[in-house]
Amino acid sequence: MSNALKGRVVVVTGGTGALGAAVAAALVDAGAVVHIPVLQAKGEVAFELAEHERVELRYEVDLADERAACAYFAEIPRPWATLNVAGGFTMAPLVDTSFSEFEHMWRINVVSCFLACRESVRRMREADEGGRIVNVSARPALVPTAGMIAYAAAKGAIAVMTQALAEELADEKIWVNAVAPSIIDTPANRAAMPTAAHDRWPSPEAITATILSLASPDNHCARGAVVPVYGQS
Repeated sequence: MSNALKGRVVVVTGGTGALGAAVAAALVDAGAVVHIPVLQAKGEVAFELAEHERVELRYEVDLADERAACAYFAEIPRPWATLNVAGGFTMAPLVDTSFSEFEHMWRINVVSCFLACRESVRRMREADEGGRIVNVSARPALVPTAGMIAYAAAKGAIAVMTQALAEELADEKIWVNAVAPSIIDTPANRAAMPTAAHDRWPSPEAITATILSLASPDNHCARGAVVPVYGQS
C-alpha cells in the first residue's frame, strides 16, 4: 500500500462497527492518525484499537445532533479525509414502516452524513490542500429493492448528496465519493441469513480497499462516484 496517508488525520464515523473497524485498522496500517466519534459511552463498546497511539476515540458524540457534530469537528485536528461509515438499517414494507422509523433512518444515515461532511469541509478549508470525503451509500440506492423503503430512501439521499457535493467542492480539490455495498459479510449478517451464499458477499476488508483508494492523496481525479462494491452478490 502507498504511504500517502502516513501522518494524515482521518475521521471515521461509525468506526467501531464491522465495516468501520476494518477501515480504521487499514488506516492504522497505512500510518494515518485516526479519529473516531462514538455514539455510546466509554465501556459500552469494545474496540480492539482503542488504546492504539494513533487512534483517538471520543465517546458520547451524536453526529445526528448539530451542536454535538459541530463541537466534535471543531475540537479535533484538521482532517485530511472524513470517511462516513456511520449509519443503520431497517427492513419493512411501506405500510408497515412507521414515520418514526423512517425519521430514525433519515437521522442516523443522512443527517449524520450531512453534518459530518459540512463540518469536515469547514476544517479542510483551513489549509489550501484539498481533502477527501467518502460516504457509504448502499445497493438499494442504486438498484430498486422492495421491502426497505426507509433505508433505501436514506441511502439514496446519501448518493445524491455525494454527487452534489463533488460538484460544489471540485475547485477546492475536495474530492467527494461514495461506495455502495451490497450485503456485507459480517458475523451479524451471517447469523441473520444462515442459508445465504456468504462467500459471495463482499468482506469489510475488500470494501475498505476501495474506500482507502478514494480517500488517498494519490486519488487525483475520481470525484462524484458512487462505486458499487457488491462482490459476487
